[in-house]
Amino acid sequence: MPDINTTPMPVGSGAPDGHELPGQIRADVRLLTTLLGQVLSESGSPGLFDDVEALRLASIEAYRDDSPEAFAKATEIAEAYSVQRADEVARAFTVYFHLVNLAEETQRVRQIHAGESELEGDIDTVPKALAQLSAEIGEDAARERLKDLRFHPVFTAHPTEARRRAVASSLRRLSALLGERASVGSAVEEERRSRRLLLEEIDTLWRTAPLRSVQPGPEDEVRSLMTIFDSTLYEVVPRVYRYVDDALQGEDAGRSKPIVAPFMRLGTWVGGDRDGNPFVTASVTKKAASIASDHVLRGLEATASRIARGLTLGSDETSPSNELLNLWHSMYAVNEELASDSARRAPNEPHKQVMTVIAARIAATRLRDADLAYADPAELIRELRVVQESLRASGAQRQAYGSIQSLIWQVETFGFHLAELEVRQHSAVHAAALAELDAGEAPSEKTQEILEVFRTVAQLQRRYGPDAAGRYIVSFTRSAQDLINVYRLAEYSGAAPVLDVIPLFETFDDLQAARSILEEVVRYPAFAARLEATGGKLEVMLGYSDSSKDVGPLAANLALYDAQQSIAQWAVQNGIELTLFHGRGGALGRGGGPTNTAILAQPPHSVDGRFKLTEQGEVVFARYGDPTIAMRHIDQVAAATLLAVAPSIEQRNVAAANKYEQTAQQLIASSRARFDSLVQGEGFAPWFAIVTPMEEIGRLQLGSRPARRGLSVESLTDLRAIPWVFAWSQARINLAGWFGLGTALADVGDEVLLREAYEEWPLFRTVIDNVGMSLAKADSRIARRYLELGDRPDFTETVLEEMELTREWIVRIVGGDALLDNRPALRTAVELRSPYVDALSLLQLRALRMLRSGDDEKPNKDWEHLLLLSVSGVSAGVQNTG
Repeated sequence: MPDINTTPMPVGSGAPDGHELPGQIRADVRLLTTLLGQVLSESGSPGLFDDVEALRLASIEAYRDDSPEAFAKATEIAEAYSVQRADEVARAFTVYFHLVNLAEETQRVRQIHAGESELEGDIDTVPKALAQLSAEIGEDAARERLKDLRFHPVFTAHPTEARRRAVASSLRRLSALLGERASVGSAVEEERRSRRLLLEEIDTLWRTAPLRSVQPGPEDEVRSLMTIFDSTLYEVVPRVYRYVDDALQGEDAGRSKPIVAPFMRLGTWVGGDRDGNPFVTASVTKKAASIASDHVLRGLEATASRIARGLTLGSDETSPSNELLNLWHSMYAVNEELASDSARRAPNEPHKQVMTVIAARIAATRLRDADLAYADPAELIRELRVVQESLRASGAQRQAYGSIQSLIWQVETFGFHLAELEVRQHSAVHAAALAELDAGEAPSEKTQEILEVFRTVAQLQRRYGPDAAGRYIVSFTRSAQDLINVYRLAEYSGAAPVLDVIPLFETFDDLQAARSILEEVVRYPAFAARLEATGGKLEVMLGYSDSSKDVGPLAANLALYDAQQSIAQWAVQNGIELTLFHGRGGALGRGGGPTNTAILAQPPHSVDGRFKLTEQGEVVFARYGDPTIAMRHIDQVAAATLLAVAPSIEQRNVAAANKYEQTAQQLIASSRARFDSLVQGEGFAPWFAIVTPMEEIGRLQLGSRPARRGLSVESLTDLRAIPWVFAWSQARINLAGWFGLGTALADVGDEVLLREAYEEWPLFRTVIDNVGMSLAKADSRIARRYLELGDRPDFTETVLEEMELTREWIVRIVGGDALLDNRPALRTAVELRSPYVDALSLLQLRALRMLRSGDDEKPNKDWEHLLLLSVSGVSAGVQNTG
């Protein structure tokens, strides 16, 4: 049987020396890619498999052999294909990456089930973190911290998920088939059946168009997010609480009142983020809230009905409490027909009767039946606790603290709204609207839409409760007036929503001014009143993307740390309960990287048991698409959030920040100067647009939001950070994640000092490790060919010299002979993928060169399709986009 892949399996030539994959993933990859080879032979055009093999083998040889001849041979093969054949070959490599990613995900699930930690000795679970915290501050104090723990992911529609939903759905089906295969044994008929079903699904994946033909609208993005909620989050969140409670309670778990309070809350920008997105209107926001509410209420209804069906406890053995009987009588009075039917179906089973009516009341809430609907989630929780307490009092503790407790946790976490719908808008838009209104002009259509948003928020709060909406984020907050403007617009709207106005500090200058802006705005009457009403709770958002694009990644990371430290100190001094909201993306240039290690590197009081962040694009599916991985991610982030308040962690971070303060300032100055010298060079912006597929990425139909806020490529000011990062990753440069670091390290020059900083300073270690990963995915030979498209040798040499300098210093600081020598498993994964990414990059380069040639006789639509297809494939290969 033809096999598209032998190299990722260290069974022959092509595997990096000394690096091998675990046996199970070897077997999975071999199986999947062998089946892909069969599909290509059966379903591809004549000769396709041989052409794929030719480029595959040449790319492997070029990766292993640094000679120009080996690289030229691979390039020659890629250049020889017709555009139609190149398109097919690119699709084959893209499907290959999807299958390998699936195998790696399956292996990670196995490791999680086996209890294997990603890094030996990590305190990466909530029970471990609680044990460590208890050892430092005492068990009672640690338990109090656990009660106040809060993890708040906010899902966004930022367009960085390069896969179509149809592709993602096919991969989920393949994942299920792989899991099923592992459990059926080795019977011949089962093996044949499994192989046949896998072949069918891989053939479907091959035949599924990899690119979207229509740009998704905001409602499509809402429904896409709902698949994550329905398939994982609804069930996973109570499982996380249960797992932690089981670990803490031991033998008493499941028959005693839970120790764990629900510590997770969900937020969403999908349907609420209108910054630069003209398609998100007040009407869309209402629709988004309605869709989310419908999904969560359907889930709660189904769960309550399932519990009711199993609650067949007779009153003779499990007597009802007086409170339960009173609740039943009140239910009977509200709807005699419903109660009578429940009693007829479950005679002498009072707990089942009550739960049946509770399920019906949840359905009525969804259908907006005012006579029977719950007024709010709190009313539902009160009734569930009556049932729970009645069961406990009658000796049925396991029924009391089993499924009913899980349902209570779900209601406490999701409410009737599922996720708080947050609004975001640019400060300049508010200022323009107020200028119209203050001048007494008739409001324009745009201003009317802005005012309608406030009316919508008020309406959502009335319908779904105050937790359904109310956070209003102001992009590019540069003064206290930018926040005050939101209150003034709310007054003009005539609505009276409860608003938490949240500044978003994004640029270097805004981060430095954050504290003074907060000091001023808390004196504004409306802001101060809200602060008092919440008991001193204040949220501040920090932008990683634009700060990195503004001053470079290193200066941005260090500036963000300083801003957090300054804001946190101010909050402590003023008795404010601060929550910092981290606007992180998936790529390193947008604050990506392991979340738990980033949390443990933050300054004291900047976390304080509360962590909120954006989950964007491909990150959403990577972290929450599989139930086991979702549970693991939540556990790791919650553990780090809990542990961040440990005195040992805070003291370590303070000591390191103080010791290396002068070094940090030197790094900021040097890296920023180097970054500025590049991006502020004359003609840089149009050069960037030529040497990367930045413009074409905007045509990938990734999301509803435009790639730019309005300016041309003559300026980077208005270019969104997502295409900035995405484009550099496609060109195999990843400049947004490292440029300026090499020069800064060389300017410090003290290798001993920098090695000490790497060992002692968590923030610096995180930056160095993340850059090492970013550079390992870059390729200087391919990068040069992209950069030379712009005919600016000065820019080209600047970028490549900085890349080499950064590589050199990372290896010197970390140790070893090459990047990622200290992380062999990650190095293996990168090295095994890189030759195949190279093959796609050669095809993309050819398409980009043809499109840049400007020859109208060329079949530009075909070349553009090839380029966009290769973008999707490279994204799957390097596993991050924007």
